[in-house]
Amino acid sequence: MYCSGCGQALAPGQGFCPQCGRPVGLAVPPIPGLQYQLDTYAGKIKALSILWAVYAALALVTGIAGMAFANAFLSGRFAWMHGPWNHSPLPPEWVIPAALHFAWVTIVIRVALSAVAAWGLFEHAPWGRVVAIVAAILSMLKFPFGTALGIWTLVVLLGYRNSSLYDQLP
Repeated sequence: MYCSGCGQALAPGQGFCPQCGRPVGLAVPPIPGLQYQLDTYAGKIKALSILWAVYAALALVTGIAGMAFANAFLSGRFAWMHGPWNHSPLPPEWVIPAALHFAWVTIVIRVALSAVAAWGLFEHAPWGRVVAIVAAILSMLKFPFGTALGIWTLVVLLGYRNSSLYDQLP
C-alpha cells in the first residue's frame, strides 16, 4: 500500500504516513450482500418471464375465441339489424372483413411481443429488458391482468439500481 499524498510505501496496519503525516485511508470493502441481491433479482426476472409467457398464451387463446365469436356473429351480414327499428343503411361490405383482419393483426402482434419479452427476460438478454418495457407499456390498456403485469414489469425493470442489477445477471 502507498500513501495517497506523497507515494511513500506504507507497512500494513500503519495509520499515518511516516513522511508526510497524512492519515491512511481504509480499503473500501466489497458491497455487502451483492450476490444475495443478484440472486433475488434473478428470481424476480424468472417469475416475470414466466408470467409474460402465460400472458402470451392467455392472449392467444382469448384472441382466437373472441375472433371466432366475432366472425360467427358478423358473418350473418347483419341479419339481426333488419327490423322496424333499423332505418340506417348497412355499412359497405369491406368494413367488417377489414375490421376483423385488423383485429387479427393486433392479436398476433400482442402475442408475439409478449412471447419475445418472455424469452428475452428468461435469457437475460440486453434487448429483453427493452422489449419487456415496451410490452408493459402497451399492455397497460388490457385491464386488469395486462395492467397488473405492466405495472409489475415497470417496477422490476426501471430505475438505475434495477438496470445495473439486470446488466450483472449471468
